[in-house]
Amino acid sequence: MAPPHRPRITILGSLNIDLVSYVPHHPLPGETLTSTHFDTSPGGKGANQAVACAKLSRASDLSSPSADVAMLGAVGADQYGTTLLDSLAEYGVDTSGVAVRKAAKTGIAIIVVDEPSGQNRIILSPESNHTLLPRHFEELPAPKPDLLIMQLEVPFDTVMQALRAAKAEGIPVLLNPAPAQTLPASAYDGLAHLIVNETEASILSGRPESELEDEAGLDGVANIFLERRVSNVVITLGGRGVYYATQSGNKGLVPALKANVVDTTAAGDTFVGSYALSIVNAGEGELDIDAAVKAANRASAITVSRKGAQISIPWKDELQ
Repeated sequence: MAPPHRPRITILGSLNIDLVSYVPHHPLPGETLTSTHFDTSPGGKGANQAVACAKLSRASDLSSPSADVAMLGAVGADQYGTTLLDSLAEYGVDTSGVAVRKAAKTGIAIIVVDEPSGQNRIILSPESNHTLLPRHFEELPAPKPDLLIMQLEVPFDTVMQALRAAKAEGIPVLLNPAPAQTLPASAYDGLAHLIVNETEASILSGRPESELEDEAGLDGVANIFLERRVSNVVITLGGRGVYYATQSGNKGLVPALKANVVDTTAAGDTFVGSYALSIVNAGEGELDIDAAVKAANRASAITVSRKGAQISIPWKDELQ
């Protein structure tokens, strides 16, 4: 008897080393602060989302995975690149699709975390991430995934080309357009899943953030994306919760879970990873988006209670 099919999630995105300083408050212009703690760790929205998919789909001993997870991206031929590849592999991510660029450096993110609130500010140096060109994704590499996840930390034209390739091959896409920038109408047409925060929802919809302050306004903004032919729209609202709306008419505002916020780094990436697993584990059946959002909220609440990026993301057996 053939073994049951295990769904495959492929993430196309950034890989960065995070240089993180924890400070008593964000520095003011011209102010020099002494950090209370400094850490170096693997990161990048693409890599973080790959790790989230991998960790949330298996136990901490890597046993009983519910999905296979693969990363597409690029790093430099330096120690940071090696660290990133080793970290992904340790979490069970297939890194065969990650190119090592001899002529470029690995991407770096400088992160400052305000310890009292856990809020962060980030300066990104893309480096090797920007060597991913549209011509590299005229077709998606085999084996073909059941879901492709992308963000906007690699070149915009490359993401748009991969989106076209996925559409041509009938592969559903989850797009998390961060950092946000205006998308062409074709990017929305037939997009399976759009996950945005308040700022991204405002930029992409052309509506002010003030319209997202109540459920009626959220419904109006979500409808803009639905009219652009997105199948499922999810708007994350931080401490206010998560709003979702679908082409089938499902919609709702799911309250946030109470959490001891230590560091918000990778919280959004954890949400994406958990939500993605709900998609592929639904198989050919209809996604229970309310349950998917609630599960993603639970996973994210654990992430924000810990310091760091990938290390803060929970394993599947920590969700019990």
